[in-house]
Amino acid sequence: MRSEQDASLDSLYHLVLLDDDDHSYPYVIEMLARVFGYAKEKSYALACIVDSEGRVTLETASRDQVTRHQSQIHNFGPDPRIERCAGPMSAIVERAP
Repeated sequence: MRSEQDASLDSLYHLVLLDDDDHSYPYVIEMLARVFGYAKEKSYALACIVDSEGRVTLETASRDQVTRHQSQIHNFGPDPRIERCAGPMSAIVERAP
């Protein structure tokens, strides 16, 4: 019989930020600070990872929490520093293994 803790681990999800060429580092840092409350150093480190690896896991939490944060990312708007930027960054939700 599985424990309650094992069952709760099954219901965790990753929120993954996807890279693109239409958002600046300052935009990513500001967005992560506003959505998650991350410090500039952590936000910068995550921006470096998404830039170099094409994706970065921002958090692992309940489906409700990650989808709420996903909506906040998708509603953050375009990067005013980049003229061609037409909208927010993309983030996807994945079931944690």
